[in-house]
Amino acid sequence: MIGARGAARVRALTALFGAGVLALAWLSRQGIRPVVSGSPAPDFAVTLPDGEPVTLDSYRGRVVLLNVWATWCAPCREEMPSMQRLYDRFGRDDFEIAAISIDAPRERRDARGNPGGDPVAFARELGLTFPILLDSSGGIQRTYRTSGVPESFLIGRDGIIYKKVAGPTDWDSKTNVDLVRRLAEAG
Repeated sequence: MIGARGAARVRALTALFGAGVLALAWLSRQGIRPVVSGSPAPDFAVTLPDGEPVTLDSYRGRVVLLNVWATWCAPCREEMPSMQRLYDRFGRDDFEIAAISIDAPRERRDARGNPGGDPVAFARELGLTFPILLDSSGGIQRTYRTSGVPESFLIGRDGIIYKKVAGPTDWDSKTNVDLVRRLAEAG
């Protein structure tokens, strides 16, 4: 049995531990915000195939469709042609696509066992002309807290996420074209 002094110590330690957990949560509150519509888009750092770095700031002042994808993903292949048609509708001054491949390098597997791929060959095969970006580390998935691929975020000129889509979608549908147009005109 614990005496009165022992019980008081346990309560004091429990309270101190609880206060520490609350303080830690308060100090790291920026890091636990969800990435959802209406929230600021987190910055990211990825590369072009030639190794040139790209960040969200690279697209400042434009509407951005950020798409996380992989060559082994059948729904990604299904979705990409509609992204190309959307890209073709808007000038590069107002709109850009950041198509970020999470493929492991060719001849390797990622942490989940998915085969590596060649995102540039994939884009060429589908006739894609928007920029293909690379993030074999999967950092973009952690930053944007994605649950799979494809997953997309439509970001306004103001850096706010206006639409989040998990899974493939028809990006050149009237609804999506109208949303991109409204966001582009809001600048």
